[in-house]
Amino acid sequence: MNFVTLRVDVENAKSRLDKFLSAGCADLSRSRIQSLIEAGHVRIDGAAVTQASMKLKSGQKITITVPEAVDPDPIAQDIRLNVVYEDDDLLVINKPAGMVVHPGAGNMDGTLVNALLHHCGESLSGIGGVKRPGIVHRLDKETSGLMMVAKNDYAHRFLSEQLADRSLSRTYHALCWGMPEPRVGTVDQPIGRHTQDRQKMSIRRRDGREAVTRYKVLEAFGMPERAASLVECRLETGRTHQIRVHMQSIGHSVVGDTVYGAQPTLRKALLKRGGVEDAAYDAMMSFARQALHAQTIRFVHPETEEDMEFSAPLPDDFAALMEALAPHKVQYNKS
Repeated sequence: MNFVTLRVDVENAKSRLDKFLSAGCADLSRSRIQSLIEAGHVRIDGAAVTQASMKLKSGQKITITVPEAVDPDPIAQDIRLNVVYEDDDLLVINKPAGMVVHPGAGNMDGTLVNALLHHCGESLSGIGGVKRPGIVHRLDKETSGLMMVAKNDYAHRFLSEQLADRSLSRTYHALCWGMPEPRVGTVDQPIGRHTQDRQKMSIRRRDGREAVTRYKVLEAFGMPERAASLVECRLETGRTHQIRVHMQSIGHSVVGDTVYGAQPTLRKALLKRGGVEDAAYDAMMSFARQALHAQTIRFVHPETEEDMEFSAPLPDDFAALMEALAPHKVQYNKS
């Protein structure tokens, strides 16, 4: 990381932030400066700002954090992939938790893209950009499950259009704290970047992008109160961290989520009120990632126009967590 510090003088008071920084940072283009502002890398008197047009005041201290330049061309790496389906147009991959989808700061190799470049060679579509070749949609690093990858430009456009018009269906399984009421419902809340922490997303009713998640409780655990529930979530839109943010917004965050998760005191209280003890208690409290799995994906094939559907079982760690909870499963009216 490189750091640049500037002080606003009297002559530059009331200047636009991006114009002032462009004049003071000759080695950074104005578009680069605007992207740094949008990403939260610019602070005024210690507070992050995200408006390039912001008017400055005399005496303000501006700090810019400039990430190190990275190689725009990922390298091919021989990394094992769990390929669920493959033909000349696309692949369906069962991504393990812990694998990053595409290279970025702190994860320049060992990603799904690096593995795909080795697996597919030069056939991989580059329409998503050199750092995201073939990627139609993504999963968070610690989310497991199914992803589609296009192997040519036509397939990429065809599948991306289905993603845009919502004809492509993605269903997830999430283990959540407590149990949502009603047990079948819809969370329709816009999502945008968090105002203070640019690495997080949040509900933004004024300036967020449309985000819709339909959910259904599949199983519940704990008596007399529900300590946790297995929830099916179907995405109508595909915003960053959508399920995690939406479930947090209704008070039922995903188990193991360290960013949007419930506080330790709440987790312990839920487990106690639900009568969850011993192995199940330890498994819930120590689960090392968000318990979120991309279970099923449905789409129309770009060449044959055949309806395609694939499902992936829960990975071992998630399955073991469910097994630990099994003695605390309760029956209820699912209607």
